[in-house]
Amino acid sequence: MSEKHYNDLSSLSAYLLSRRSGRPRNMVAPGPSDAQIEEIVNIAMRTPDHGKLAPWKVIAVALDQRALLAQAIKSAYLKEKPNAGRMELEGLEAMAHEAPTLLVMLSSPVASTKIPLWEQELSCGAFAMNILHATHAMGFVGGWITGWPAYNEDVRDLFGSTPEKIAGFLYIGTSNAELTERPRPELKKILSLWTPAAAE
Repeated sequence: MSEKHYNDLSSLSAYLLSRRSGRPRNMVAPGPSDAQIEEIVNIAMRTPDHGKLAPWKVIAVALDQRALLAQAIKSAYLKEKPNAGRMELEGLEAMAHEAPTLLVMLSSPVASTKIPLWEQELSCGAFAMNILHATHAMGFVGGWITGWPAYNEDVRDLFGSTPEKIAGFLYIGTSNAELTERPRPELKKILSLWTPAAAE
């Protein structure tokens, strides 16, 4: 399958059958404008959300803020791993600078509610997926990444506070490399027919 067959926007079913994330390191300008970012997030808000809690937040990191983010991430990493090697730190530096657009996705649960935390976290994942759908619908390529920074509290505190968690870093831009397929599970391992136990 060649690049032109991925994220096929000729129909909704064609798109869903061909949806493919891009690699952040392969994303270059152009990325979405500020107005397009607002539209992407507005579209993504049409997400299943039991209790209408909106248990998610998005923080955009501007290009001129990337160096500050890189330094903060490296400082948090060295706090946890003071003997970190040069390549580890360079990898974190690169992560902060990839793609023209970087959105930090926060799971932001509402505690004073009857809606279980698990349902709120599921909604957050659906919200992030809808950001990717909206991104691809606009002709850009997106990627949802986690990695070490997503699970570090000092990095989380750059964007939110307890009990919030970083659900991922969403990168958006234009791919400078051909998109390629990734392994997909066999349908028979995913879909099955329920066969209830016979009554005794």
